[in-house]
Amino acid sequence: MNPDRVTIVVPATTANFGSAFDCMGMSLDVWNRVTVVTGHGRKVEISGEGSGQLPTDQENLTYRAAMVPWESVGKPCPDLAISCHNVIPLQRGMGSSAAAIVGGMVASNYLLGKPLSNDEVLSLAVQMEGHPDNVTPALLGGVQIVVKHQGSIISSAVSISRDIKIVLFIPDGVISTKEARRVLPDRVPREDAIYNLGRVALLVNALNSDRVLDLGVAMEDRLHQQYRNSLYPAMSILIREARNAGALGAFVSGSGPTVLAIARGREMSIAYEMAEAAKKTGTPGRILITSPSFDGAREMIDVDDGSRSF
Repeated sequence: MNPDRVTIVVPATTANFGSAFDCMGMSLDVWNRVTVVTGHGRKVEISGEGSGQLPTDQENLTYRAAMVPWESVGKPCPDLAISCHNVIPLQRGMGSSAAAIVGGMVASNYLLGKPLSNDEVLSLAVQMEGHPDNVTPALLGGVQIVVKHQGSIISSAVSISRDIKIVLFIPDGVISTKEARRVLPDRVPREDAIYNLGRVALLVNALNSDRVLDLGVAMEDRLHQQYRNSLYPAMSILIREARNAGALGAFVSGSGPTVLAIARGREMSIAYEMAEAAKKTGTPGRILITSPSFDGAREMIDVDDGSRSF
């Protein structure tokens, strides 16, 4: 007999790694929690990030995503009551929409008795999100290369050392993915494409072989960051100051405006210099120090912390 209640935790993600535009992402140790219950009406309750902003009806992204597995297996979707406790900031380049989609789909797949494989859930999630570099690590965890091929999704895990730390500067301002894509050119010079291709190859090898001193060069980019800097000029300054403070590499996380630095030691110094640079450029925000997550979305024991009514 299938359950009528499930709680899923799903990680934040970062994408692009500078040079690996739209084809590589990583899950972070920052988690949203989604509880989905059947038989308690159709509603969405939200606590944390997005409370008072996000829809609380069937237009909510998590609710829409939760309906998809039922439709995929040809079963009518029952009334769903969904509780979202959100820790991932919205529209900051940390995969909030990917977490919403993956959380809803994985929860419904559990309620159905898990008829869909991870590959099938991933395909549905990519169709809904529109691009694969956040939903893939949100579902599978770790660092993931992901490409589309003849209508299917191919993912491949990349190793990353467990002593790596992540330093994030998360601005108070937001950038929508749509706006961040609008400023990108339709065509790029051949030398810029070659510049990034070599650095993506170097990036994958640097992570897999723990050649961390190569990461600074490997995360350089000519395809997107320079264009997106027009939306948030402090981004390039934060990247520079993170590197000067000892970061192994730094880049704009996803569509931005969050800037992410990779570190092995000196995390507090890097965080301080990023915060100081933000202050000098008049960019309010906050620092978060965390780690890569080696797990993707997963079921957890349901604990009622008083944030929901069901």
